[in-house]
Amino acid sequence: MDQAPTTLVLVRHGVTDHTTGKRFSGGLAGADPGLSEEGRQQVRSVGEWLAPTADRIDAIVTSPVRRTRESAEILGSMLGREVAEEPGFAEMDFGAWDGLTFEEVAEQHREDLEAWYGSVDAAPGGTGESLRTVEERVLAARDRCLTEHAGRTVVLVSHVTPIKTLLAHTLEAPLQSLYRMELAPASVSVLSHWPAQDERGPWAAVRLLNALPPDRAWLGEPPRW
Repeated sequence: MDQAPTTLVLVRHGVTDHTTGKRFSGGLAGADPGLSEEGRQQVRSVGEWLAPTADRIDAIVTSPVRRTRESAEILGSMLGREVAEEPGFAEMDFGAWDGLTFEEVAEQHREDLEAWYGSVDAAPGGTGESLRTVEERVLAARDRCLTEHAGRTVVLVSHVTPIKTLLAHTLEAPLQSLYRMELAPASVSVLSHWPAQDERGPWAAVRLLNALPPDRAWLGEPPRW
């Protein structure tokens, strides 16, 4: 693997009122809340943490959803990079669950919830996206990103489900593993992809997982990848 990898620095957006209220918050078809002031400060902390590596960052790509776009614009202004949108990295559509808490979904949509936990092909809220559908569009978006930015480092601002999907696929873990992952708001995970070595596609490795800037965790130096 003597060729330079394409590195994706995965940043989850900062918190919104839905995040702190523990409400399902989907993609463009949902309520589309913006960042709270706490969320903006979380993203600024990520920008300060990434700043020493800014000369190694070639591009910023974001989901078009409001909270991710706002997060990406903050990072773009701090890192001196333009922001490009990729719709394939939007959060999953939760259908009728959007804006509801888990308890409200359990009360109002019990059968849908049980079906969703039982199958990656079940669509939440009746009209939402299944995890399988999200996986297909996220991996297609990843492939477009790897082609466009081959051999470079990209900050990718996205959501819980798409980022977990990328992590699960890199680890060759089943899609159900998304239910067992925790991903904090404004956390940073890093994946590196090398050109295809066999029929399975690009070889990839997880370099960092669910890391937080030093003012929110134990880290005291810039992220390494």
